[in-house]
Amino acid sequence: MVDLKEELVPLMVALCMTFPSVYAVTEDVLWVNYHIHITNDLPTSESESSKPSLYLHCKSKNKDLGEKGMVQHEDYTWDTKINVFRTTLFFCHAVWVNHKERYFVAFKATRDEDRCMVYHFSCLWSVKEDGIYFSNDQLTWTNAYPW
Repeated sequence: MVDLKEELVPLMVALCMTFPSVYAVTEDVLWVNYHIHITNDLPTSESESSKPSLYLHCKSKNKDLGEKGMVQHEDYTWDTKINVFRTTLFFCHAVWVNHKERYFVAFKATRDEDRCMVYHFSCLWSVKEDGIYFSNDQLTWTNAYPW
């Protein structure tokens, strides 16, 4: 079986030497760590504050991050790099216990590579009562996925 990396590396080196501008794009794509943060900002009663009110199950085509139960204000975080083909994609299934559930795209290379560079290469998500909000600066939040 041929290792794909062994085939791609010489090709990328040849491209970078032939077209120097490709090198800059390729370097960014291969070496930058993007940080995805999803925070549980759902309301809870005092009696339920120690129990998870949100369950997240996030994954990509090749990597299953598993299910995580989250209490209020807990942060679910992982890092990813963008692949050479810019097809890196992570999606999540959010379940607000006894209320609602929703699938959403937490990271999509073609959508997020530029917008998440603003704040330390971070894509910030907040799960709230009326939906799942996105921010790339911790100041401006947009309800990207209403329940």
